[in-house]
Amino acid sequence: MFPSFLPTTVGGLTETASMTLAQSIEQIAIATPLSTQPITTTYVRQGSGDVPLLLIHGFDGSVLEFRRLVPLLAVQNETWAVDLLGFGFTDRPMGVKFSPSAIKTHLYYFWKTLINRPVILVGASMGGAAAIDFTLTYPEVVQKLVLIDSAGLAGGPPLSKFMFPPLDYWATQFLRNPKVRASISRAAYKNKELASLDAQLCAALHLECSDWHKALIAFTKSGGYSAFRFKNIGQIVQPTLILWGDSDKILGIRDAKRFKLAIPNSKLIWIKDCGHVPHLEQPQMTAQHILELG
Repeated sequence: MFPSFLPTTVGGLTETASMTLAQSIEQIAIATPLSTQPITTTYVRQGSGDVPLLLIHGFDGSVLEFRRLVPLLAVQNETWAVDLLGFGFTDRPMGVKFSPSAIKTHLYYFWKTLINRPVILVGASMGGAAAIDFTLTYPEVVQKLVLIDSAGLAGGPPLSKFMFPPLDYWATQFLRNPKVRASISRAAYKNKELASLDAQLCAALHLECSDWHKALIAFTKSGGYSAFRFKNIGQIVQPTLILWGDSDKILGIRDAKRFKLAIPNSKLIWIKDCGHVPHLEQPQMTAQHILELG
């Protein structure tokens, strides 16, 4: 049985990893300073171990992005994945500013409420930028850091220049278009066969959530993580693992070396024959490197 809070179209999932993770998604009301009301937050928890892993998805993603990685990590570690504020199946309350600052605050109170121990923080794509920002603000929370084809050094979201009425609504409707999302999905993989109908459904389920387009517009208008440019990235003292697909067509490969140079205690590992999403395209190899770090 799938959780009742997921859209009914979740029944269209066909791959075992997708169905299994979707069935394990939970919700909890998280009290934060962002709102007088708790924010209903979706997450996944599997496995057990001394040092928890906390996984953060990419732009316009959800916990389903980690459907192939979570079970591999959970064999040895307590493993969490969470839908960031404004994304996935987490609620989008009125009056809350959907910005990197708000995302960071919400993530901290999620961690404090459910985990409350130092973690190995794993961020993929935009989630990498969120992980960097979180680590710099709450260094006592993060024991080690993993960046998977991370954003944070490139420019802002390409949709940002269209985020004024009525183009903001049209831009999000463009992103909602199944053909557009299928094209983005194919671009993320080196092996195009992995951009299956199941993969496309995993990437689109949360579009049916209330106020999806409003939150996406608000986040993009905030400038996203381009506003930081992480000039203080050299202050990260935690051991940092940088995993990067050697055929990334979304962010390219130049930033992998730039992250390696910028973060003092870091190691760069190339994931061979892989595009922008090693956690989906090469999950066994990705999990192996993360577990070796732990």
